[in-house]
Amino acid sequence: MRVLIVKTSSMGDVLHTLPALTDAMQAIPGIRFDWVVEEGFAQIPTWHTAVERVIPVAIRRWRKAWFSAPVKSERKAFREAVQQQHYDAIIDAQGLVKSAALVTRLARGIKHGMDWQTAREPLASLFYNRRHHIARQQHAVERTRELFAKSLGYAKPQTQGDYAIAQHFAVGNAARSPYAVFLHATTRDDKHWPETHWRTLLSLLADSGLHIKLPWGAPHEEERAKRLAEGLDFVEVLPRMSLENVARELAGARFVVSVDTGLSHLTAALGRPNLTLYGPTDPGLIGGYGKNQHTVLPDSGNAMENIPPEKVFALIKTQVSD
Repeated sequence: MRVLIVKTSSMGDVLHTLPALTDAMQAIPGIRFDWVVEEGFAQIPTWHTAVERVIPVAIRRWRKAWFSAPVKSERKAFREAVQQQHYDAIIDAQGLVKSAALVTRLARGIKHGMDWQTAREPLASLFYNRRHHIARQQHAVERTRELFAKSLGYAKPQTQGDYAIAQHFAVGNAARSPYAVFLHATTRDDKHWPETHWRTLLSLLADSGLHIKLPWGAPHEEERAKRLAEGLDFVEVLPRMSLENVARELAGARFVVSVDTGLSHLTAALGRPNLTLYGPTDPGLIGGYGKNQHTVLPDSGNAMENIPPEKVFALIKTQVSD
């Protein structure tokens, strides 16, 4: 059986789709998936053994010059790639009009998605041949697992979902000296933990014998990492890395402390102990999913500054430190 997945972004959403593939692989021996995903996240599906082919799409980039000759050429090549195979099923797990119109509509096969009441954008359901009612009040991982089960005709397992990618990164991590990773960067200012809090936490860990690694993705994030590491010889600012190499660092970490960011979901997918700091965002239906995941909330209100570093340090000692 050959199935096309349409789940293009974001990083967390793409990662949250992986347990559904594991369910399907266990329920339908020999099932293989092709996956349409934004080019920036194209490495992620390759980590799962059920994925046969990744078809990168660049809607975010194409929108900036939709009718330019180079973009028209790329869109034509993408259309040909999507239509190369006739699929037994096409599962649109994105639930947006944009992806349904620009991707799902082009594919050849029976198209499945959420119905008018439960799709993220109801109009997207008009592009599907089979519409499934998927209750909203459950974690995003469970919603996607249910969509796959109903689309492919098996009972959704009652056990916790398995991302099944940790083994991809298992080689070589055992021999490393112990270290932790601090994910300090996120997209919204109100989701940042104050730099003074990070510095206090680092100071509290100075005698732990742990090496602390700080990844970054953009120049301003690198500058923040350098400020956090200043004068602390046990703190390392990592070089700019591919997503694959960041994942390898996370997979080998003793534990991770993170703000609300896509990489915190990657940590969860890898099964590493993780303290995720939440302020203005609700972790209820989109928080860390999996074993060893711990949510840290402000002592009052929803401001990140109200999460004391001493509280995080205490949780490191009791919850995630070996």
